[in-house]
Amino acid sequence: MAQVQRSSVRKDLWNLPNILTMGRIAVIPVVCWLLYLGEPLHCVFATALFGAAAFTDWLDGWLARRQNLVSLTGKFLDPLADKLLVMAVFCTLLPMDRIPLWFVVLSLSREFSVTGLRALAAGEGLIIAADWGGKWKTAFQLVGLVCLMIYHPYEVDYGPFSLWITFANVGLALLMISLAYSLTSGWAYFAGFLQAIEQRENAPDAT
Repeated sequence: MAQVQRSSVRKDLWNLPNILTMGRIAVIPVVCWLLYLGEPLHCVFATALFGAAAFTDWLDGWLARRQNLVSLTGKFLDPLADKLLVMAVFCTLLPMDRIPLWFVVLSLSREFSVTGLRALAAGEGLIIAADWGGKWKTAFQLVGLVCLMIYHPYEVDYGPFSLWITFANVGLALLMISLAYSLTSGWAYFAGFLQAIEQRENAPDAT
């Protein structure tokens, strides 16, 4: 049985959706290194890689469903890759003074808390449905991080008019919105967990 399980995991690892997920993990050091260099061109390259990695998050899920390749390995790797990518960018931007420490602490605390809560719920045989707050959090967070990675002000030319956009300010504003969704959706997960526990305890005995 153990040999069958090892073979199954090995087979799952090398299907296309999971290869894309592992590729998302593999580009993390490159993204962080380009960000660390800090020059405008390096930041653009880092942002392009980050955007490509974020796109594979949608692509690998779509391929897994379309090709019927959804697996426990993929369900583990996919959210892990997302969290590693975001946390690595947070930790790289922090010493560059592009993002405040309190924001990183709150965001990572929320992520670890929700991850732990999901593991606890799974251990209790409970399923906590995701809400739209978490999806909006991810959307604002990714776009905000893209803006903070670009960081430098750029001039947008509209023919006779031009506008300077300071991506640092735009990025911080979007991340503040994402934090609001993050905290409210985190509370929703916690409340859902308590409700599921209460419903199970109050359910009539099947025997």
